[in-house]
Amino acid sequence: MLDRTNDSGLLSMLVGRTGELTVLASHAEAACAGRSGLVVLSGPAGIGKTSLLRAFLDGDTCRKMTVLHATCGQVVAGSGYGGVRALFGPLGLTADDAHDSPLLQGSARRALPALAPSPGAEDPASPATVYPVLHGLYWLAVNLMAQGPLALVLDDAHWCDERSLRWIDFLLRRADHLPLLVVLAQRTEAEPVAPAALADIVAQPRTSAIRLGPLTDADVAEMARQIFPVPVAPSFAERAAAVSGGNPLTVTRLLHELRAKGARPDDTGIREIAEVGQYVVAQSVRALFERQPGWVRDVATAIAVLGEEGPEHIGALAAVPAARVEEAVALLRGAEVLAPDRPDFAHDVVRSAVLDTAGADALGDLRARAAQLLSDIGRPAEEVAGQVLLVPGTPEPWMRWVLRETAAEAVTRGAPEAAARYLRRVLEAEPGSVSAHVQLAGALAETHPAEAIRLLKDALDLTTDVRAKAPIAVQLAMTCLTVQQSPAAVRTLGGVLDALEAELGPDPEPRDSELLTLVRSALLISGCDEKPTLTTVRERFARLAEPAGDTPAQRQLLAMMTVLSAMEGTSAETTVRQARRALHPSGVALGNWSLLFSAFTLSLADEVEDAMEALDRSLRYGQEKAAVWSYVLTLSTRALMLHGLGAIPDALADAQTAVEIVGHERWGPHMTMPQIALATVLIDRGEPERAEELLGQVTRPNLDGFVMEYHWYLMARARARWALGDGRTALRLLLDCGSSLEETGFANPCFIPWWAEAAGVYAAEKRADEARDVVDHGTELAHRWGTPRALGLAALARGMTTRGETGIGLLTESVAYLSASPARAEHARAEFMLGAALLDAGDSRGAREHLRTSADLAQSCGALALAKSARRRLVAAGGRMREITASPVDLLTGTERKVATLAAAGAGNREIAQSLFVTVRTVETHLTSVYRKLGLGQRAELASVLHSPNVPHPQAPAWVSAARGRR
Repeated sequence: MLDRTNDSGLLSMLVGRTGELTVLASHAEAACAGRSGLVVLSGPAGIGKTSLLRAFLDGDTCRKMTVLHATCGQVVAGSGYGGVRALFGPLGLTADDAHDSPLLQGSARRALPALAPSPGAEDPASPATVYPVLHGLYWLAVNLMAQGPLALVLDDAHWCDERSLRWIDFLLRRADHLPLLVVLAQRTEAEPVAPAALADIVAQPRTSAIRLGPLTDADVAEMARQIFPVPVAPSFAERAAAVSGGNPLTVTRLLHELRAKGARPDDTGIREIAEVGQYVVAQSVRALFERQPGWVRDVATAIAVLGEEGPEHIGALAAVPAARVEEAVALLRGAEVLAPDRPDFAHDVVRSAVLDTAGADALGDLRARAAQLLSDIGRPAEEVAGQVLLVPGTPEPWMRWVLRETAAEAVTRGAPEAAARYLRRVLEAEPGSVSAHVQLAGALAETHPAEAIRLLKDALDLTTDVRAKAPIAVQLAMTCLTVQQSPAAVRTLGGVLDALEAELGPDPEPRDSELLTLVRSALLISGCDEKPTLTTVRERFARLAEPAGDTPAQRQLLAMMTVLSAMEGTSAETTVRQARRALHPSGVALGNWSLLFSAFTLSLADEVEDAMEALDRSLRYGQEKAAVWSYVLTLSTRALMLHGLGAIPDALADAQTAVEIVGHERWGPHMTMPQIALATVLIDRGEPERAEELLGQVTRPNLDGFVMEYHWYLMARARARWALGDGRTALRLLLDCGSSLEETGFANPCFIPWWAEAAGVYAAEKRADEARDVVDHGTELAHRWGTPRALGLAALARGMTTRGETGIGLLTESVAYLSASPARAEHARAEFMLGAALLDAGDSRGAREHLRTSADLAQSCGALALAKSARRRLVAAGGRMREITASPVDLLTGTERKVATLAAAGAGNREIAQSLFVTVRTVETHLTSVYRKLGLGQRAELASVLHSPNVPHPQAPAWVSAARGRR
């Protein structure tokens, strides 16, 4: 079958591709129906990929879609988001009047650094990190799909830059139920610019592969009939197919050359086929140049280097007058070397043939001149750098300056791979440059941290000035944290800090003082991460005076010092004072570490309101910056904190949302906090089996070396085992937790109250006498810390392991302390233990009072397992109470509750999805489930059901209020 299409002058027809066209059209129809898909079209050069794409794009189905079509090229292969800009460029979203475009609403505005020709113009002081730009581009695509189905078609994807491919992968992993079709065409024999990124895309389960094979003899015969005005002999077509390998480009060139030579498509013409041969494209180009003046070849070569440029610039590079350039273009177009519809080659194979005629040395000189020309006429640095990367040998000094400038732009775009590509050439030319080492390490920190660490170590070795070493050491330390190399970070920072303190003396200048503070805070952050380094930093900072808190570095150091103070567990008052100073408004912007650590320490001291405010600020920071890793960490921390307060439904919502978010991220399996937090909450919900299943999925290497996560993990495992009736294993895990905390020197009784849990297990196992040392240890820590929660836990532990009236008195004391604390679940537990002790002592009336309080309090907290136990004991004591059953709201999963709460507060589905880093479809699915479980018919009913007096609900985040004005 013959399908006619326009293929830039090379082919006037599309032959033999009906099946492939049908497959593409079926995928487009599926996308229009809301079933996303990916088609990877592959084959050797000249096989007809571009022709097939054009025929597909001209089809009826694509007329029902928004189609973004682009072709990647070698010169721009290393640019950051070059493929993305080629796709979205026609939309004009970076124009001065485009800022109010509906396509850039909400999170989509974060895509601008990737789209802008000069990203620094957007916000030169704020380099983008990778995730916000990916997130913004995702929402830009979603906004486009709100208008109708979307097709993203990228030809020559083997030339596509890594960051654009990573975004396509990011988009596809979130594309369920979106009206999206992605089509990538790649050349099989070409080495991709970003092979790993392309492989990740192709490995997606939604991928459909179309590999274009050679044309059949019948197809070649059909093409010959379109070129020769006389009948075509079957033997002629068979021979042409054999010599050309069935490659459509070669077949077309071969047939045209044969007709130009006067050959006939019969047995006599077969001899001519062998003479012209399979290298017809290269031969035809050389023959053309031999027949024409030298300036024709010079113009063709200049076009091959510069691409689609005006005659004046082509002429400047070729040293040919502009009038002659236009004459040469017309001649080359008539010879079907150039496309008829644009000043570029008809096919990349033809471009390669033209470049081959130049020779390697001459081509290198020409590319260097092209780079200089583009620089002189004021083209963006990225265009100039594209030529510089193709110049062999060591770049000249001005070229290295361009590469550095372009790398900085790539960082601003959030394209570290592109920045690294430019900076590698700089480092090759300047192996002794400290700045080149440091800049390249910065570009590699997220994608190749091990290489970044090596570069920073080399930079330190090359640096003699201790002031210059300091920021390098800080950068090294922060990179080490991402690959669990805290000991190396601490060693490096410690050495630099020693040298810096010796150099600067006891009274440094303000600028030097800030540098000292920066190194100290980085040392504290690094040293508090893993157990082997904690003692070192604790000893070092034991006598350090508190900073004033007037600068970002001082605030960060102050926040970290609160962690040390809380770890010591000696003075809650001192810890609170430090944390509040770290958070106090002073016009100094707070980083996420300062917010997170200050909140953590405030919660240990029962200062819940201030702690929650700091966590809310941290979550807003994550939302505003699209810093999803920080957002998930904060969400998990808040879940554990809410659990400690007895706000189980809210804790469940935070924890489950965190787990759902990391499920979409490549780094998700390496993050343990969401699973630990969710398991912790599920135990109190009466689901220890699910909790154990989650904890079994934690696979972080060397987990037992981490200060925070390991102990939360052990505590959760122990409580799950105990809930499942395995007291022996639970006790072993709790004692292991205590030993590990003692090893780290973490003496705060409220961080992980393993000792109180162990006391309960000992008592229930009738081994109270064995609990004395554990209880005495916990009691000593609690009295030293002195908060109501700590004192209440100490009295509870002693009461559970003491018989008779003395034990009842201690449990009564525990109830008094815990009722005055924010720990409602612990209060409910103390009421339960007191009621049980009174019942065992024969005081049924007193028992009923406390057991009823426990059941009511536990149910209001969402601690269903404790509520049911309290009710059973209450009935045994002669009391009456309805069966404890989950309310309809309790049937909601954590994420459903989170989504429903935000919807009830006035947020639209799109705002909720952007806030929680999930898709709109996910929000819709959760809301549908919420309506079904709660028996609701419309969104307006959510508020009255969720906000019942018995269901605690969190404050809606500030972004919800802002969202109301955007809906």
